[in-house]
Amino acid sequence: MKTFYAYYESPLGQILLTATDSALSGLHFVGEKYYPGISAAWTHDINATAIESAIAQIDEYFAGKRKSFELPLAPDGTEFQRQVWDALTKLRFGETATYAQLAQRIGNPKAVRAVGAANGRNPISIIVPCHRVIGADGSLIGYAGGLARKKALLELETADAEFRLMA
Repeated sequence: MKTFYAYYESPLGQILLTATDSALSGLHFVGEKYYPGISAAWTHDINATAIESAIAQIDEYFAGKRKSFELPLAPDGTEFQRQVWDALTKLRFGETATYAQLAQRIGNPKAVRAVGAANGRNPISIIVPCHRVIGADGSLIGYAGGLARKKALLELETADAEFRLMA
C-alpha cells in the first residue's frame, strides 16, 4: 500500500500528515515524542485526497469553524490501541475525560495504564483527540506533542465553548 505525506504549517507548529490512497494514517507535530520521520518509500503529495481533506478540515478547526472531523482514518496499531483511539473520537469538542473514564468507556476499567500508553501512541493527533484526556486530578499530563500544545488545543476548544455560552 502506498503512503503519501505532506507538511502543514499549523498555528502550533509544523505537522506531518500521512495517508494511504483513501484514508489519513498520521498527523504528527514535527519533533514530537513519537515523530515517525519520513520513509524513503513514501511519496510527497499535498494533493493526495486524504491529505487535502485533512488540511481543509484542520484549517477550519483552527479557525473555530469545525467541531468534529469527517475523515476516513487508518491508524496503524494493535486491536486494543484502535479500540482506545476509537473511544477518543467519541469525546466531543471541548469535552475532557480521564484515563480511568476512558478505560471505563471501552469496558476495561482495570486497563488505565494501558489506556494511557495507547493514548500516548495515537498516530492521528488532533483528529483523534488525545489532547482531551487529562489526569484524575484535572491536570494536563501526557501529550506526545508537548503540554504547551495540549493546553493550547484545550483552550481553543474551551474558549469556543465559553463563547457559545455567552452568545
